[in-house]
Amino acid sequence: MVEEASGAGADEELGVLVTERGMAHHDSMVARRLAGEPLQYVLGRWGFRTLDLMVDRRVLIPRPETEVVAGLALQEADRIAAARGGATVLVADLGTGSGAIGLSIAAECPEALVWCTDSSSDALAVARANCTGLGRPAGRVTILEGSWFDALPSEMVGTFDVLVSNPPYVDVADELPAEVADWEPSEALLSPDSGCADLESLVDGAMQWLAPGGVLVLEMAPDQTVAMADRAWSAGFVEVCIHPDLTGRERAIVARVPA
Repeated sequence: MVEEASGAGADEELGVLVTERGMAHHDSMVARRLAGEPLQYVLGRWGFRTLDLMVDRRVLIPRPETEVVAGLALQEADRIAAARGGATVLVADLGTGSGAIGLSIAAECPEALVWCTDSSSDALAVARANCTGLGRPAGRVTILEGSWFDALPSEMVGTFDVLVSNPPYVDVADELPAEVADWEPSEALLSPDSGCADLESLVDGAMQWLAPGGVLVLEMAPDQTVAMADRAWSAGFVEVCIHPDLTGRERAIVARVPA
């Protein structure tokens, strides 16, 4: 016969009873996951480098390969800041989505002033919410709506030290897993011309926005890196390098403007 717990330790032995509202929320989350909704959206938050980001269907799910891209941009921002004796570094995260890259740079590089842009007002609502939770570094972040370079103030042509982006780079004809295709925003995933249209626009337009010695950092698919690196060389960039992600697959290019 099992005796009932009693006395001061009873609550600890039995645990705390869940409320009806709490159980309903739990059941709702389980149902959403069983229906195929990605875990990150079900939870409503996901970790990215040092940040705990709010995420929902308005933005892409932050992924480990993008953490690598953010790290590359941070290395460049830190390098430029150190070369200037700790002076301010101007950074733009184009197509910011949840703000993952740009807010990480603001949080981890105290010298960085960061512009986060996106053409989606829905995505920017998420980025603003995440910026609010950033604390003091949020004071160094500006959030603007617009497509690629159109979002940036015209007076800032030729002044940015780092331009970074995780643009749409999946071909519109490619088949994606249902968990991605059915839930994540297609406008943040798909691009025409074998997935290269937005990448080409960024490579072609970045030079005029970067300061001497400035850097372009772009995420892309492994089969796009060589073509985009060649395009960067042709556009006048120097020291164009291809970098792998955590699985060893080519994932990003880093291209520098002549000093």
